[in-house]
Amino acid sequence: MGQPRTSTRRPRPAVGTALAAALVVVASGCGLTGGSASADRLQLEPISVSSPQLRDGAALPSDYSCKGSAGNPPLRWSGVPNGTKSVAIVVDNNSRTGGEVNWVVFDIDPRTNELADDSVPVGAVEGSTTSGKTGYSPPCRDQENYRFTVYALNDQVDLPKGASLEKTLKSIASKTIAWGRLTTTHIE
Repeated sequence: MGQPRTSTRRPRPAVGTALAAALVVVASGCGLTGGSASADRLQLEPISVSSPQLRDGAALPSDYSCKGSAGNPPLRWSGVPNGTKSVAIVVDNNSRTGGEVNWVVFDIDPRTNELADDSVPVGAVEGSTTSGKTGYSPPCRDQENYRFTVYALNDQVDLPKGASLEKTLKSIASKTIAWGRLTTTHIE
């Protein structure tokens, strides 16, 4: 297991639809949805993200890709600030050829600090992915970086299961108060 690491890098800018803009906002961890930002919103607290099966900067094990059948990998996080009302997880690739969201889980109880293999925490809700599927959509692009980002939110997302990706990402972005990320560099 690698050392927990929180990235403060900003992703490459995306162009295109409103969905791409919402993805950039959420994936960057900034939690801003247009307009001017207050200084305190720009200084988001870090969350440490780790996994017993993934290492930051290493390959994504093929079991967690479309080549395998393990479902989502396990994740652990710490450093969720006081006042957090819910947690969300977004798995994406932020590719130069077009970002892809492989999983969105939200309204996770803020006392939860880990996620087991192929599971969703009790009471959490899964939104739609780029493919329109609800649930974990295993990554398939071998040479892409895959980002597992955990967001602390100041409120519930409060959308139904299978909610549109655009609505879900915008809601997560508008409520983000802290975030952390583990990034894999390609699929083994």
